[in-house]
Amino acid sequence: MRPASALALALALAFPAAPARAEVVGQVGVDWVGNDIVIEAIPDPKVEGVTCHVAYFDRSVLDRLSQGNWFEDPSWSALDCRKTGPVTLGDIDRGPEGESIFSERTSLIFKSLKVTRIFDAKSNTLIYLAHASELTQGSGKMSISTVPLYDAGQ
Repeated sequence: MRPASALALALALAFPAAPARAEVVGQVGVDWVGNDIVIEAIPDPKVEGVTCHVAYFDRSVLDRLSQGNWFEDPSWSALDCRKTGPVTLGDIDRGPEGESIFSERTSLIFKSLKVTRIFDAKSNTLIYLAHASELTQGSGKMSISTVPLYDAGQ
């Protein structure tokens, strides 16, 4: 094995697949103080051919100054996931708790927006759940999307 190949293999084993990286694909201004709704595309890192789009509220500096709560954005989000090519399942967690595919902080310490994938084997469907993770109190604010893994044309 060449040294470069050995190094690549060692790095792959030391750092398993990381959660997906989001790409901002849209940003809509919602009021005169500069608050925005941000839309990000998140390709599933272990399921080739599935992309999720998540929308969330991004508070402006002016809103933070006038309303207080300087270090936190609201927990609300919307999620939709679709096949964006041929679907290939990688080594996904098939347990009932699923696995996180994306996480982004929405406060300085206590809260983040997460996207979790759960595999429903009985219906052959991937379930994606966007939810707030709050350290200080749980959050019931969530959004769900499903991607069936069967071919509707058959």
